[in-house]
Amino acid sequence: MTTPHIILCPGQGAQRVGMGRAWFDASPAARAVFERADEALGDRLGAKLSEICFSSDEQRINRTDVAQPAIYTVSVACFHALFNSDSPAHPLTRSPTHPPLAGAAGLSLGEYTALHLAGVFTFEEGLELVALRGRAMQDAAEAVDSGMVALIGADEAQARAVCDAAAGGEVLVPANFNAPGQIVLSGNVGACARAVEEAGKIGLRAAALPVAGAFHSPLMAPAAERLSQALEQTPLADPGCPVMSNVTAVPHGQGPDAGSPIIQSIRRRLVEQLTAPVRWAESCEWMRDNAAGELHELAPGKVLAGLMRRIDRTMKVQTHDEPDA
Repeated sequence: MTTPHIILCPGQGAQRVGMGRAWFDASPAARAVFERADEALGDRLGAKLSEICFSSDEQRINRTDVAQPAIYTVSVACFHALFNSDSPAHPLTRSPTHPPLAGAAGLSLGEYTALHLAGVFTFEEGLELVALRGRAMQDAAEAVDSGMVALIGADEAQARAVCDAAAGGEVLVPANFNAPGQIVLSGNVGACARAVEEAGKIGLRAAALPVAGAFHSPLMAPAAERLSQALEQTPLADPGCPVMSNVTAVPHGQGPDAGSPIIQSIRRRLVEQLTAPVRWAESCEWMRDNAAGELHELAPGKVLAGLMRRIDRTMKVQTHDEPDA
């Protein structure tokens, strides 16, 4: 019997120059995904998406409006290369030899990859959503001086205490609960600077992150409004496997959304995700306790495997940043 797989999809921050090139060279299925992305986006990003992934510079690839569609495309290409899917448009239309999916989860942006792989929307529909999401988040970030701060060694209560002490009437909130002892705060740039000082007072290490703005905070409300309009116009289907929600840390349609139409839940939670904290550690703990299958992290990078070692070292993640030799 084929072992079921749980697919982990990286988010923004995993990008690097050259990502996906090895998969493109090694796999016709991966190459087809890049070709579809190039056709769909044209030169909207300033060049073909494949050219940006393979040979751009760090300044361009790190832009939020570029990194998000680029990571989404690389992850989907990696999936098809790994599992020999016949249809880059809809992975659930696949050969009988394809391993069944026991679940899928993605960190922030990666939730869109996970939803696509579960058949909620086509590759091109997902690409348009993440391209708009990246552009809207970039615009919101440029509208206000804001940023993010990593707290090392903090629990949720300590993180909220730092926010209360440092906010000073500005926005400052927990944005990412990535792993035990690794929490990210998000808010106005002045509040972020004060957070570094306040963290030191209680013996925590803190450092400003090189990001465009205050993601997963109320300062992303303008981006959330634009995304909401796009999601309402995008046809969605019920997922073919459980897909974790970053907001609730349980699969869409379960927990607080039980009893509601799952498509309605997906639309609502994806909009809320832009202004609410990402509960990645809790999501991984839910999968540990409720889902059985091999864990596979798609390209680019190995960020999620690193976080998993901090969450639960017994959960082994197979990474696929590049093809095996």
